[in-house]
Amino acid sequence: MKRRNRFSVILVILIICQALYIYNKVGKRGFGHKVVVCIPVYGQSYALGEEAQRITNFDSLRIKYNGRIVTEHMGHVFGYFDHSSRYKQYLKRLLHYDRKAFELSVYSMAESLASQLGEDTLICIFPGGHGMNTIQELMKPVDPYNKFIAEIAHANHEAKRRGWEFYVPAVCWMQGESDIVEYPDYDYKEYFHRMYNDLNTDIKAVTGQKDDIRIISYQTTTVTKGLKYKPNHYEGVEGRTPTAQMELVRDDSLIWVSGPTYPYDFVNESLHIDAVGQKSIGLLAAKSAMGILRNEKRNIGLVPIKYEVDGNDIRILFNVPEPPLCFDTINVRKADNYGFNVIRKDDTDIISDVLIEQNTVVVKCTESPSGCKLRYGINGEFLKGGRVNGSRGNLRDSQNSLSNWCFLFEVDLL
Repeated sequence: MKRRNRFSVILVILIICQALYIYNKVGKRGFGHKVVVCIPVYGQSYALGEEAQRITNFDSLRIKYNGRIVTEHMGHVFGYFDHSSRYKQYLKRLLHYDRKAFELSVYSMAESLASQLGEDTLICIFPGGHGMNTIQELMKPVDPYNKFIAEIAHANHEAKRRGWEFYVPAVCWMQGESDIVEYPDYDYKEYFHRMYNDLNTDIKAVTGQKDDIRIISYQTTTVTKGLKYKPNHYEGVEGRTPTAQMELVRDDSLIWVSGPTYPYDFVNESLHIDAVGQKSIGLLAAKSAMGILRNEKRNIGLVPIKYEVDGNDIRILFNVPEPPLCFDTINVRKADNYGFNVIRKDDTDIISDVLIEQNTVVVKCTESPSGCKLRYGINGEFLKGGRVNGSRGNLRDSQNSLSNWCFLFEVDLL
């Protein structure tokens, strides 16, 4: 009986493969003129939607936009991800294998783009990467990187053989948790630039495009997952990776923003954002993606631009996409001093008050903050994540339905 069932499964798979082969070789070629805009996501477990129970309906994803949201195969078989094998991944998608078919940020991003772009434009999305990997472990020539580039090459081939234009304006970046918890001794920004140079070179070699790709970056906020983490610890380095990501978004002309993860619920208050969080990050990424496609001013989100120390006060000027600034203690549980800390070398927080003056936050201290560390969002209960008990802050702008929340950061005060 078991052998008969196994034979039946193999027979069905062979029939499906043969049908796909015939369709690809002798099927209709009247595809018409299309432009394929490919914006995949690469990184570690956040890029793969780990633990985010899917709320996107794949049939709706295909039907609602007339088939304009596609995979790397130029088809509509979304779902299962396998970091080791493209063929195993595709086969399990065909069989609707639901395990590892999580909610991805690129689903909501693609839906937003499809609603704004013309009927002749397709949006190609797929994830790449590997969970529990530092940035160093995701760089060329490791297997996840090679698979990601191979999938872009496959998407390019499938589009070109249909007579369609194909290019990659951007790659979404979701990585950094392992660079917090593993305490690597390298410069995150240096490795990021090396990774970007490889991605840009290899993708342009595949597509033939002249324009450099852009990176649309989120920010990791899991600082409490570091085993050495202590609140208000002057020597703590858990804020190093989030700060590097903030500085990359703020200062690098090829990097655009999606947003930090702390305003969302984490599954079991642990490591990963839930499906609603993934959708929100995707919608923020869509805003940057549209800006890239329309050649608009670079979107860097809500980040500190400069600061000055005036007596016992610190004045921090922010880039505010949609004024006014506000402290939101409803969507994110109130943190002490709205997430700001000024830490002395003896681990004492010397803040007495925090105020907003237009695009500036004024941090008042009980003594001169010279030699202290100014922090935002480097807090929370040990091992907790998310908007209730995790590392967080309450500062956001006033964008209508989807606000820009301030990036975590740390500054050494002179």
